[in-house]
Amino acid sequence: MDQVVASNRVVWERASVKHVREYDELLEEARGETLLVPRERELLAEVLAAEPVVVHFQSGTGLDDVGLVKAGARRVISVDYSSVAAGAAQRRARELGVDCRYVVAEVPGVPLKDASADLLYTGKGALIWMRDIDAWARDVARVVRPGGHLFVYEAHPAVPLWTWDTDEPRIRPDRSYFAESHINDTYPANGAQEWQWTLGQIVTAITAAGLHLKILEEYAEPFWRPQDDTRAAAWEGRLPNSYALLAQKPL
Repeated sequence: MDQVVASNRVVWERASVKHVREYDELLEEARGETLLVPRERELLAEVLAAEPVVVHFQSGTGLDDVGLVKAGARRVISVDYSSVAAGAAQRRARELGVDCRYVVAEVPGVPLKDASADLLYTGKGALIWMRDIDAWARDVARVVRPGGHLFVYEAHPAVPLWTWDTDEPRIRPDRSYFAESHINDTYPANGAQEWQWTLGQIVTAITAAGLHLKILEEYAEPFWRPQDDTRAAAWEGRLPNSYALLAQKPL
């Protein structure tokens, strides 16, 4: 783990304390039925109907893992480099009686066997931590079995550009769509270095790793909003704020 990744891990461990502080609230949320975004459930309906073994790269709170099991996954193996987040998620899974196992490790380079996943699920703030998108895609292709799928539901790569002005959407003067990285200045990872990958770079990395693109959709609705009354004109339908991608490894 290089120095930048190690520094980001420290920031994320600190931010993940929130997962412990709000444990009871997250546990109650996990008991619900709306853990996955509706469009996720629609796009994954056929894959989840086959009761797949799911590997989740960068699982965070683990709520999506519970949602995947409820939607049909046989079991979920989740990888996150925050021991705080993984520990809280494992405890929650045990309390709920869902088949989820958590591994503390860096992505890429996950300590899982080749071809161990029917579905690799990731996103919702995951790819910004990848400093080598090609290495990430190769690790995805290694872990997914032939015939298996990769599913990404993620913030659109243009999101770092949008200001949170309420009257009109504007582009931040300190950001560029084609920049290599930027420093996060909002919760939850304030102070961490995030990498920027264009949609073209992401798709190219996935296809270069040998996966076949099946679906790519872009949405105006962000996958995350602050848990207060914050609103921004950039979220009101005119700009891309999230996307979904489904790819398959050939037999």
